[in-house]
Amino acid sequence: MAVQPESAAEEVRRLRRCMNDLVSILALPATWTGGGPSQIVDNLLDALLQILNLDLVYARLKSSGGPAFTETVRLGAGWEPKPRPEDLGSRIRAWLEEDSQKPPALVTNLPGKSAITLVSFPLGLHAEIGAIVAGCERADFPAQTERVVLNMAVNQASIGLQESGLLTAQTRIARELDRQVAERTTELAATNEELRKEIAERKLAEERLRQDEADLKRSEAHKTAILNSSLDCIVGMDCEGCITEFNPAAERVFGYDRESVLGKHLAEVIVPRSLRAMHRAGFARHLATGESRVLGRRIEMTALCADGREIPVEIAITRVEQEGPPSFTGYLRDITERKRNEEALFETHAELARSEERWRSMFENSAVGIVLTDVNGRFIAANPAFQNMVGYEEDELKQITFFEITVEEDRNLNRVLVQELLEGKRGQFQFEKQYRRKNGSTVWVRNSVSTVPGSEREPRFLIALSEDVTERHAAEEALNRTRSELAHMARVTTLSALTASIAHEVNQPLSGIVTNASTCLRMLDADPPNLEGARETVRRIIRDGNRASEVVARLRTLYGRRELAPEPMDLNEATREVISLSLGELERNRVILRQELAEGLPPVMGDRIQVQQVILNLIRNGSDAMSEVDDRPRELTVKTDMAEAGSVHLSVKDAGVGIHPGVESKLFEPFYTTKSDGMGIGLSVSRSIIESHHGRLWAVRNEGPGATFSLSIPCNTNA
Repeated sequence: MAVQPESAAEEVRRLRRCMNDLVSILALPATWTGGGPSQIVDNLLDALLQILNLDLVYARLKSSGGPAFTETVRLGAGWEPKPRPEDLGSRIRAWLEEDSQKPPALVTNLPGKSAITLVSFPLGLHAEIGAIVAGCERADFPAQTERVVLNMAVNQASIGLQESGLLTAQTRIARELDRQVAERTTELAATNEELRKEIAERKLAEERLRQDEADLKRSEAHKTAILNSSLDCIVGMDCEGCITEFNPAAERVFGYDRESVLGKHLAEVIVPRSLRAMHRAGFARHLATGESRVLGRRIEMTALCADGREIPVEIAITRVEQEGPPSFTGYLRDITERKRNEEALFETHAELARSEERWRSMFENSAVGIVLTDVNGRFIAANPAFQNMVGYEEDELKQITFFEITVEEDRNLNRVLVQELLEGKRGQFQFEKQYRRKNGSTVWVRNSVSTVPGSEREPRFLIALSEDVTERHAAEEALNRTRSELAHMARVTTLSALTASIAHEVNQPLSGIVTNASTCLRMLDADPPNLEGARETVRRIIRDGNRASEVVARLRTLYGRRELAPEPMDLNEATREVISLSLGELERNRVILRQELAEGLPPVMGDRIQVQQVILNLIRNGSDAMSEVDDRPRELTVKTDMAEAGSVHLSVKDAGVGIHPGVESKLFEPFYTTKSDGMGIGLSVSRSIIESHHGRLWAVRNEGPGATFSLSIPCNTNA
């Protein structure tokens, strides 16, 4: 885990120091422009030693003439006594040759130091130029900012060394070309002199002249080919500063046609107006004194294009070595793209630093647990929220996998989901499971897991967002218990309202039993006894006893506490049983009950007692809604039919006061009621029961008076 800065101010100062160091590194090429490899290396080592307070900087540079190397060492002030450079070079060279791609390593037994951390950087893409080694006694060397500065410095040095090699090669070619031209000119002059002396040998002289002219044409063609194929702009000037050559690359870059600029002064063509006076003064000073600040050096300046644009260019001017008035050749390169790339690189590094800082802040301060693991489930990193969630420190988590802290019953499914994720069968998955904390307790989490693609250097890994849902699970369990209690309470509260009806239902068979028993006694007391009549009377007593038993059984079943037991059931039959229990109360309330039960309905899958409780609650609510109606019949219609999508539909329609628009959205909320003596749990519990049967319960206002409450339950597909 990265060490957090002590304060935002300290972080800002650290970033500013890093920015200043990077600016200093970017300014280094200006110190070695036009210089050789040794100058570039010396300037680079001195700058790194001073900027980063290093104890050791070592450069190993391949010689241009063969496989040999040149070595340069710079030491910090902490070396006492200072060792000989060759001793240090020998020790570092041996360390480098073991592995050129060596990560930071602690090297011991260096002359003058017991232990020092070394890190190497290749010069060139494949170390074809050489290598730079930086050393420091700090154990955490190199820090992130130091690595950025070192990488930037080595890249600048690599570019400088490559450009130095190219400049040397171009200069050598130009000088060779000038030498050949001068030699050929001398030969032509000698030939002309010989022709004047040997006028008699005209034919031979003419032949030689034709040969020389052919050679000259070949030389000119060679020169023209070089000019035309060069990727850099080549501009020739005479002693007056007028353009004598303007190659195709110059035409493309500056937008001028060659014929239109030949003979014009260079200052009037490609030198910006703000620099023309300085150019003319420098040119005149060179012609008068031989002094020049630009000849033989690579410099950056601004050039003017035909359309008025000013572009950054890199320019090198050489004087053509020949007799007579001097002439000059300028090599120019458009570096607009390079400048843009440098700015983009700088901005990319800055954006990368900002992005890393934002990610680190989110990772550390997120209230949700964030973990990174490899594809085998081993922890790579875990933020503080996740550590608090499971009770493990990050170092402890890195020694285990998330499968090991997952409870046993969730592991197999978790492995299957991860395997499907790695095989590309799913983009991500969400999974609620339990982690076993360090202290042995468990915590419910909701994991959102996805993969992060890898690269050539980094393998892909998993990222998981873990939300602690233990309280939600506890609340759901408590809610389920509360719903069960409320359902039971709703059934029990209905009992008081149906007591009279149940008493009436039970009283009829009991009265019949008493009457039939008295009749039976009289028949047995007769002389002779009426045995056949007594038998028939006893049969009626048994019938009435069974009727009373059935009423009591239905009552106990309806108000008994039991678990949900889904089974195929006939909704019409269940409705008739509820109606038979409610008839006494409905008659006392002067309610006219109409039954429209459709025949041939398929069975539904459900708990018979719970569904009957809902029907009973809807019938009671319809009856109560008409208790104050005196100007129209109190009609209550119970209807069943086949609904759409394979469900059976039941509705209870009343002619009561209806549903007020202001309370329509609250009807099924817990503890909301429009009755003065109501608890407000009946409709809420009823909806929960129907939804647990995968059905639906709703209410609508009638076109006339009253309201209709409806429910639908899916049919039993196995019937």
